[in-house]
Amino acid sequence: MEILYLGPKSRILNILQDSYNVTQTEDVISDLSSYDWIVSYGYRHILKKQQIESSKNPIINLHISFLPYNRGSYPNYWSWVENTPKGVTIHKIDEGIDTGDIFVQKQIKFGDNETLSSSYSKLKTEIEILFINSFNDIIKGNLKAIKQKGKGTIHYKKDFPGVESWDIPVNKLK
Repeated sequence: MEILYLGPKSRILNILQDSYNVTQTEDVISDLSSYDWIVSYGYRHILKKQQIESSKNPIINLHISFLPYNRGSYPNYWSWVENTPKGVTIHKIDEGIDTGDIFVQKQIKFGDNETLSSSYSKLKTEIEILFINSFNDIIKGNLKAIKQKGKGTIHYKKDFPGVESWDIPVNKLK
């Protein structure tokens, strides 16, 4: 099985490489048709409709937010600033930004002493565990994706005001 991994090197990439033939890139890519499955995690480019439609199977995206909340950039930051549900989601990529049907998601509870850095680390760990536990069910067709419910929120790179430090306590963001 040929898998295209879109995004920076990560634990997910290592896990996939243990069992599959994987090509990894962070660059813009135009042809997706030669891969059996495509997994996107931390990929910073938007796929166009033609690319999505050329894929043999749904393109799987790992997003560290509880969709439909905090679509787009810096989801961890916005979940604290806007006090929206926190969590992780594995979903199909469609033409929108993080609007695709959801394969699986998990809401995450945090303590009062979190920082942006510590909460981000926990979300990364949770999405990795969720992926490990669900990838085979997704590719075998045992997990059917469902439509997102509710309007949710979206944020773009330009919306992010920046922070002095990722070690800022999240209670100072509210």
